Amino acid sequence: MAIGGLALDVSGAGNIDAKITTAVVMSCIVAASCGLIFGYDIGISGGVTTMKPFLEKFFPSVLKKASEAKTNVYCVYDSQLLTAFTSSLYVAGLVASLVASRLTAAYGRRTTMILGGFTFLFGALINGLAANIAMLISGRILLGFGVGFTNQAAPVYLSEVAPPRWRGAFNSGFQFFIGVGVVAANLINYGTDSHRNGWRISLGLAAVPAAIMTVGCLFISDTPSSLLARGKHDQAHTSLLKLRGVENIADVEIELAELSRSSQLAIEARAEPFMKTILERRYRPHLVVAVGIPCFQQLTGITVNAFYAPVLFRSVGFGSGPALIATLILGLVNLGSLLVSTTVIDRFGRRFLFIAGGIQMFLCQIAVAVLLAVTVGATGDGEMKKGYAVTVVVLLCIYSAGFGWSWGPLSWLVPSEIFPLKMRPAGQSLSVAVNFAATFALSQTFLATLCDFKYGAFLFYGGWIFNMTVFVIMFLPETKGIPVDSMYQVWEKHWYWQRFTKRTNLL
Repeated sequence: MAIGGLALDVSGAGNIDAKITTAVVMSCIVAASCGLIFGYDIGISGGVTTMKPFLEKFFPSVLKKASEAKTNVYCVYDSQLLTAFTSSLYVAGLVASLVASRLTAAYGRRTTMILGGFTFLFGALINGLAANIAMLISGRILLGFGVGFTNQAAPVYLSEVAPPRWRGAFNSGFQFFIGVGVVAANLINYGTDSHRNGWRISLGLAAVPAAIMTVGCLFISDTPSSLLARGKHDQAHTSLLKLRGVENIADVEIELAELSRSSQLAIEARAEPFMKTILERRYRPHLVVAVGIPCFQQLTGITVNAFYAPVLFRSVGFGSGPALIATLILGLVNLGSLLVSTTVIDRFGRRFLFIAGGIQMFLCQIAVAVLLAVTVGATGDGEMKKGYAVTVVVLLCIYSAGFGWSWGPLSWLVPSEIFPLKMRPAGQSLSVAVNFAATFALSQTFLATLCDFKYGAFLFYGGWIFNMTVFVIMFLPETKGIPVDSMYQVWEKHWYWQRFTKRTNLL
């Protein structure tokens, strides 16, 4: 690639970009498995909140409303206390993700992931043993800190370890493990639904994925970029040699020299306050994308649909068991689509998947809204026949598939790969914090929105999906195959962002 008459090699150092070693695969699998705890919580929360023993103990008013003979189906589960149980995790996650930027810079990506695993594990144990609302919310807060730490560190780890040509595939593994966690949680919810203490089992078993990813992190090394940024040159050399293979020692030395130059710039710039730096004109593209992408991801409505899928399916006529089965099917479809994403993300690029997935989700949200309007109606007292209810499940499955191979993995990948090294931990923290803030706001208000907007809630999300697809078409450059330390090139060539970025002179 040529910029200003200067030829640049963006394919990686030497030929190492084409090689995937066992160490790279194992390190990326372990880091991506951090998504297990986030996915498990998403899947478990919605199912637990439909279990009768759980509602009897903590939310009896919701259970009373659900048992009334005539109830607006849109408003059955509208309870601020119930949504506080779900969304409290995201307030803690928001705070933790901001703190995590300093932790990853000072102690490394690996250490932050381990800390997140331990915190989540203790939160799971407290929730499983909860005797009152205070104990339940306290456990959720600890879960939030665990998710905040891991969601900040894991995507950055994956972007720094994976070869540029395969970065998309490896980074999408994080979203894949989120999907695995959701499916596992749905299976457990279905198995424990009829048990008196089923909710305790479901909540307590969150400690298992936390233990798995924490133990796995003990056996991997930190990223070479992180080690160099902390002045550990020898350890960085060892880590890079292990990742790229001893047979590529010449290429390793070249890549290490490039990383050393980037880390030296990062060390020199470390004294600059992040918020002051990110507001500089030349970093305007990074700021807009880092804030816009995670916010848009939540405005697709996917997370609240995952949280409240059992609640939603019960509202349109399914019993508790069938609602959990429908939710499980939804999770399996999402998981399958994530596998598709892994195979095509580095072939077709980020933009194509964003746009195609957005169109697919938009059409499904509009279709669900129309179906609810003609069956249940605006008053919410209409009866939805089984055939129509099954159609809602099918439409939401198609919608979930569209998310799974586009906005799901890409919303973690793109923000983690666009920042220069000196801003990467703080930049990812900003992106994760925005994600948590948007998730909190939407999860806290979804049931009330469903109650007030009726089927219009799906039109609301459909409108946002349309807007975000236009945003991608106009303002998101393609980042496929570009080394993270050469990412400035895509901004300098973009039709709009080039007016903000400065030319970088490479010696």
